Amino acid sequence: MVKEITPWGLFRRPAPAGYQPESRVEGRTGGRARPRPRSGRQEADQSRGDVAVVTASAAATFEPVDRSAAAARGFVRDALLGWDLPEVVDDAVVLVSELVTNAVVHAGTAAEVACLREEETVRIEVTDRHPERGLPSFTNVTPHSDRYADPDGEGGRGLLMCSALSSSWGVEYAAGRKTVWFRLALPDQRPGTRYALPSLPGGELPAADGPVRVAVVQLDDHGRVRGWNPDAETLFQHPADAVFGRPWAELAVWPQTPGLGLGDTLRLARWEGSYAVRAGDGAVREVYGTHVRLRDREGAPTVLCVLVREADRAVLRTPGGSDGAAAAASTAVEPLDLLVGPVSPDDLSSLLQRIVERARDLLDADASYLLLTSEDETEFELRAATGLSGPSRRFARLPIDAGAGRFDSARLPAVHEDLSVRPTGAAPLLDGTRLRSLITVPLKVEGRLTGSLGVAAAAPGRYDNEDALRLQFAADRIALALESARLGELERLRRGSLSFLVEASDLLAGTLEHGQTLALMAQMAVPTLASWCAVYTTADAAAGAELAFVLHEDEDRIDPLRALLDKAPAPEAVPSPGARPWTAAAETARAIGDPVGAELGETVVLPLSARNRVIGLLVLGTRPGVRFRQEILELAEDLSRRAALALDNSRLYSERTAISQAFQRALLPPELPKIPGVEVEVFYQAAGEGNEVGGDFYDLFPIREGTYGFAIGDVCGTGPEAASVTGLARNSLRLLAREGLTAPQVLTRLNAAILDEGSRARFLTLLYGELTPRADGSTVLSLVCAGHPLPLRLRVDGQVDQAASPQPLLGVMDELDLTAEELVLSPGEVLLCVTDGVTERREGRRMLGDEGLVEVLTGCAGLTAGAVAARVHRAVERFAPEPPSDDMAILTLRIPTQRQN
Repeated sequence: MVKEITPWGLFRRPAPAGYQPESRVEGRTGGRARPRPRSGRQEADQSRGDVAVVTASAAATFEPVDRSAAAARGFVRDALLGWDLPEVVDDAVVLVSELVTNAVVHAGTAAEVACLREEETVRIEVTDRHPERGLPSFTNVTPHSDRYADPDGEGGRGLLMCSALSSSWGVEYAAGRKTVWFRLALPDQRPGTRYALPSLPGGELPAADGPVRVAVVQLDDHGRVRGWNPDAETLFQHPADAVFGRPWAELAVWPQTPGLGLGDTLRLARWEGSYAVRAGDGAVREVYGTHVRLRDREGAPTVLCVLVREADRAVLRTPGGSDGAAAAASTAVEPLDLLVGPVSPDDLSSLLQRIVERARDLLDADASYLLLTSEDETEFELRAATGLSGPSRRFARLPIDAGAGRFDSARLPAVHEDLSVRPTGAAPLLDGTRLRSLITVPLKVEGRLTGSLGVAAAAPGRYDNEDALRLQFAADRIALALESARLGELERLRRGSLSFLVEASDLLAGTLEHGQTLALMAQMAVPTLASWCAVYTTADAAAGAELAFVLHEDEDRIDPLRALLDKAPAPEAVPSPGARPWTAAAETARAIGDPVGAELGETVVLPLSARNRVIGLLVLGTRPGVRFRQEILELAEDLSRRAALALDNSRLYSERTAISQAFQRALLPPELPKIPGVEVEVFYQAAGEGNEVGGDFYDLFPIREGTYGFAIGDVCGTGPEAASVTGLARNSLRLLAREGLTAPQVLTRLNAAILDEGSRARFLTLLYGELTPRADGSTVLSLVCAGHPLPLRLRVDGQVDQAASPQPLLGVMDELDLTAEELVLSPGEVLLCVTDGVTERREGRRMLGDEGLVEVLTGCAGLTAGAVAARVHRAVERFAPEPPSDDMAILTLRIPTQRQN
């Protein structure tokens, strides 16, 4: 891209060779009448024969590549802002973008863009090398005809936009080229504000007799030439390879006047003045130059010399400059140093605060603030301020180029002499304050806008152009350091965000309990993301959201905050993603006079959406005077998505667990009956988390007057499948026993019922018995042990023996030959019935077994039924360090002695 820019004067642009206007299409859509010719250079408008006075011009050529449209937009924006015309920037950028895109993308040719500032208009021309003569007609045509411009199509859209946005426009054709031009009317000058641009010494810049050559010479820290551009070759008649490595002192002719020598100036941060250079043809060229000391990518100091002919000095000369090196050095603008002390890249907030406080002090101001651009470079974010009051908020955001409350002095240093004569909103951060004078300067790195620094005072007209340039020079020196620190902060934030989200996902995945999930959501948000948090749940969309959990970084404020939120209307469950402002809590506090409202800052609400529906709302709030950073809101949105899924999973799990537990409780026997003359104790434990019923089961129920049935069994397997057979067995036993069947008949019928289950059938071991207490204190038992561990009888003297014989288990064979065995328990004796979860308790290759159980029971003589069951259970638990992995049931029957009665 080649640029020719004359922002403070006019270079006459010669017409191209062979230029012959052949055809012209023009339009006028309103706007101001064109001014009459006045003093100054003039350009004839051949379309109507009148003349427009051009006061400044800028031109650039863009190659036919994809990025040219963006480059053209930036060129036009910078040119118009340089002319103090921010109000027409948006329309001009839109039109130029469309026209350049047509040229470089659709037509595939280079595009020449020229900006001409006239007295009351700006004329912009876009020239390409693809002169198609077919033009869309806008009048006297029927819709959808071949000549009609379709607004939704590509053809003619640029001219339609010119017609809609510009005051006049036209198309000119010549041999091999086509030019589309448009004019934008200039708005009234804004009172009280001007851009701080270098003024022209001696009046208007004169016309040049040819192209201005700008030589760029780069020197290393020893003053040797290491860079030499084509203009330097043309001006000084030295080819680049002939000067590389030569000391600059051999070529530069330094004035023999008291003051700084050449070596001294090369060590200054910035210098400007006149001297001479020996040319290759033996002549000595008088030049005017600017020396800037900087560091290259490797950190080595270098000096950049920008040189023009002495006759073109006004191109480089800054206000206050004068002839001679010593004089220029003595009249240089006094620099400001905004960085004092070491720069810590890990503490950007403290660094920014130091800068604004120092800028305020150095310029004897009343306030100062510093803005940094957002990641997408469309908004400014207030990062540091001192002396501001009113509506300003930390992390407040302002549009840069468009929108309400935009920051209209973003790209050039500006002096606002009196804000009181400007409309409200012209300086949004200072609205409602007593400040009237303001300087704003941009922070730029490699031409890219990265921030803005503002200094304000209460008195009007406090600052002038020189103050703005001094502050701009200081801002240029700190811009790179601030951008490096900001990028480091962003990288730390990204890494911290990833770590935070990983940890949050792990914590949320670690629980399926609904209440704990709600608490985790709030605890992860406070204080990492916000000062306080509230979680609402929406069980029913028609009923609205209900407050479920509240957390504040100050525990003493949780209850008052919850009371306020209970009174405030709940947020609306809107499914649209992202954070949206929520003011209901603050409005409710003001309405009822609740002091908690004074402690509320910015408040946002995010939807908790899972499985295509909103299941809750996450409300986050800050302290007063603090606004959410965009990075925090994006992190909160990521958290809300993860938390919503975890919350929905916990809800589903809780619902299913409640249903499962309800069904399982229905499989457990009701409260055990009290049997006169018999102590009964039961211990039951199902394997698996959340299981209340497994493959083991027990039961004790009345059969008829004075006779009771009892059972303890074990279905093959564990879990819900085994529990289903458990329910079948327990209910069948009760029904069959009450039909008057004997114990063998009851088990035979049960065996048939199990086999009828087909593929769902599971074999079953069962100890079933009927007991009848007698008047002498003893109890008669009739037992059938169908494949189950044999019951053990503990006699009064501590002797243990088996109380039944083994018989076939149930659910395997169709025909069973079962017999009942009679047993009488005397007072003081105990009958212990267990499932194999007790006897098969293991530790490695060791197993408790029948012998271990007998040993435990032997030591239980004289104990009650409850104490015997507890000792057996304790022995099972202590046998191995790992928790039991099988279902376990213990049923203890004891005949009390007369003394206990």
